[in-house]
Amino acid sequence: MSDGAKAATASLPKRFYKEAQVIVTAEGFAIALDGRHARTPARAPLALPTAALAEAVAEEWRAQGEAIDPSTMPLTRLANVAIDGVAQEAEAVAAEIVKYAGSDLVCYRAEGPERLVARQSELWDPVLAFAREELGARFMLAEGVMFVGQPEETLAAVDRATPRDDPFVLAALSTMTTLTGSALIALGVLRGRFTAAAAWEAAEVDEAWNAELWGADSEAEARRALRWRDMAAAARMAALARTSPLPGGERSVRR
Repeated sequence: MSDGAKAATASLPKRFYKEAQVIVTAEGFAIALDGRHARTPARAPLALPTAALAEAVAEEWRAQGEAIDPSTMPLTRLANVAIDGVAQEAEAVAAEIVKYAGSDLVCYRAEGPERLVARQSELWDPVLAFAREELGARFMLAEGVMFVGQPEETLAAVDRATPRDDPFVLAALSTMTTLTGSALIALGVLRGRFTAAAAWEAAEVDEAWNAELWGADSEAEARRALRWRDMAAAARMAALARTSPLPGGERSVRR
């Protein structure tokens, strides 16, 4: 381990628990560390809406070594955001997602070279098809970076498709939108139209082109890997957090 890595590890909080478990509470499926409730930075219980998501979060806590490294716990970090932030600001978070749709990545096409234009079309046209077919939204396209306004009814369709009722799903959708620069790609993942990997390939088409043209940069690749980890975690949370209504007001739980 390098001196820098040792210093970074030394600054992390020490692991203070032996076991991480999932327990059922009034708040949902909560994380317990040696029987005591884990809490968010705002001191709220770290409780998840489904057993499957709670187990995935608990596994991050179990995987920690002598120190607790938040950078290796993307689901936990995103759950904290959902509980401490998104749950109280759902409308503002949803509005920001719709704002992204107003200048969505997939609407701005390169003027050249032809191979890049073709690659963008290959990966981005299916996203626009998804928007038309599942959201009822038709987007205007532009070449270059000149802004093109989207029809009011188009953005209204995106607004209707943006869920507010589950802060974990909304937090995941917001994260995917920010990481990809595309509300449409993120909604496509949320609705099962695209896998996280396919969505990431579409979002990174310009970066991949530049790397192919000029060569890969190790620091840029490292940053890209971290962003992909967060993207994959957000897609996983979106899938594991969702519940479906059952008779009597109960909820089905993905195990």
